[in-house]
Amino acid sequence: MSRKINYTDEPLGNLKVVSDFLPSPEQLAFREETVKVTISLSKKSIDFFKSEAGKHHTQYQRMIRQLIDAYVDNQKETLPKR
Repeated sequence: MSRKINYTDEPLGNLKVVSDFLPSPEQLAFREETVKVTISLSKKSIDFFKSEAGKHHTQYQRMIRQLIDAYVDNQKETLPKR
């Protein structure tokens, strides 16, 4: 990684601001009924959640579960009702 990055000041084009609906790591710690599943996640994601869980004295799996729940709740609000 000895290459130097050259940044340019170019226009970015048409951008759309997306609201930040995801909770912070601090908000990802409370209990709810669960169902066991098996999922493969990237090492960088697991490392991030383990680090954040350690800072907030909680379990990383609980934080991941809360993140997915927050996504589902947001999608329920934005999708048209059937």
